[in-house]
Amino acid sequence: MTDQEIQQYLADNGYPDHIVRGGRVGLVRRWQEFADEVERSYPFGIEDYRNDLDVRGILDLIGAGDDPAIRAADERLRALLTGTDQRVWESLDGNPWWDFGYPRNAGADLKGDLEAEGIL
Repeated sequence: MTDQEIQQYLADNGYPDHIVRGGRVGLVRRWQEFADEVERSYPFGIEDYRNDLDVRGILDLIGAGDDPAIRAADERLRALLTGTDQRVWESLDGNPWWDFGYPRNAGADLKGDLEAEGIL
């Protein structure tokens, strides 16, 4: 997809303006930032976590899943997940690995939400 097509897809699907404007580059950057946040201890709740997982799903949909920067962030994130037999979101059809598990160093908000949903 071209960046214009990506931005149109994002706009058509109701993503916030800052996500639309960022296009492919912004999505890649957001996924890398997400991996950084998880490494430090994800400070947000389940809804934010799921929104971040949606970013990875979009990256696959636009054909960026094999980008070396995405693969590097994937490896970092995967190393931090636990409970990978439990689905926490459905960002894409099928069973993408990132929809399963949660950070073992999840912050208090995410832990509380995971407990409330019976995942923890």
